[in-house]
Amino acid sequence: MAQPPFTIRSVQALCYRYPLSTPVVTSFGRMLNRPAVFVRVEDADGHAGWGEVWSNFPSPGAEHRARLVNEVLGPAILGASFAGPSEIFEKLTQGTSILALQSGERGPFAQAIAGIDLAVSDMVARRQRVPLWKLLGGQSATIKVYASGINPTGALQTAEAALRRGHRALKLKVGFERDSDRANLAVLRGLAGNGVLAADANQAWSAAQAVEIAQHFAEFDLAWLEEPIRADRPWGEWQDVHRALPMPLAAGENIASRAGFAQALGDDVLGVVQPDIAKWGGLSVCAGIARDILTAGKTFCPHYLGGGIGLLASAHLLAGVGGEGLLEIDSNDNPLRDRFCGPVSDVVDGTVTLGDASGLGIEPDLASIEQYRTV
Repeated sequence: MAQPPFTIRSVQALCYRYPLSTPVVTSFGRMLNRPAVFVRVEDADGHAGWGEVWSNFPSPGAEHRARLVNEVLGPAILGASFAGPSEIFEKLTQGTSILALQSGERGPFAQAIAGIDLAVSDMVARRQRVPLWKLLGGQSATIKVYASGINPTGALQTAEAALRRGHRALKLKVGFERDSDRANLAVLRGLAGNGVLAADANQAWSAAQAVEIAQHFAEFDLAWLEEPIRADRPWGEWQDVHRALPMPLAAGENIASRAGFAQALGDDVLGVVQPDIAKWGGLSVCAGIARDILTAGKTFCPHYLGGGIGLLASAHLLAGVGGEGLLEIDSNDNPLRDRFCGPVSDVVDGTVTLGDASGLGIEPDLASIEQYRTV
């Protein structure tokens, strides 16, 4: 049954930063703090919803994205009526396309729009008094998860802590020194036993380097090797790497168009596809893409490395579309994640179970993190 339209009364983005004692390391840079941009949308009837904008890089980017929401995107939909989240997504995407091109900031605009879309999707589910995962068509509230963000330094300790928290699947950051990568993979394979072990190179190598280095990872029976080369390299290079390596390849967090995902689903290069709903597309686009991933016979694993609201929304999407994929849960210290991800913080034997409360099922206590607020 069609739902009545709603009118947007307010849109607000709030930015936070949590300082880290141990940086989060990737092959292309370090995170010295954990940012989060949370978005609250409210309609004229008083229903509110929450979303999150991807804001990890560059280091000052979170405040900029919050201002994009508050000063450019939010005002564009205030007082207007819409039939659903997708109408808002398209209005904002098309309405700011020239501005994003002129400013050379297609990424930040797409990320800010995605955060608004997540908040509107939560709000719509609350209006209908159903959990978001059910609104998306889900049949089961339980999903599988894996522990990611395992740095090359201290990998053993981080992985052991993740296993104590209930994880059964692990993903290591690679793309550093080959021998140390291999040593860490050996340790984690020992910990994981016959369970899932994956590796993420974060676009570290050329195609030739990926083939030369990653062939030495074959003995670790990786569930997937993530972004061994740059996401924007010609598809022929991805095909070459796929043909040369024995493990499945994964990508998706840096694909930011329908055409890009259509290409990724058009052959057998990627075994695992990982859209990030807070980085591009929100739920309005990525729910359909997730279903296309399953139809193509590939594994849908939502990418996520941020605060708790986006993580919780990613969990609802995975539960909503189903499949055998796993939700990514960062292993590193981050109260901006842990205080706002609801049941995702409770990992039991490698799974989490979402509840039946409306929408995302949480009411964020932002007063508890006021000391970290920057915008």
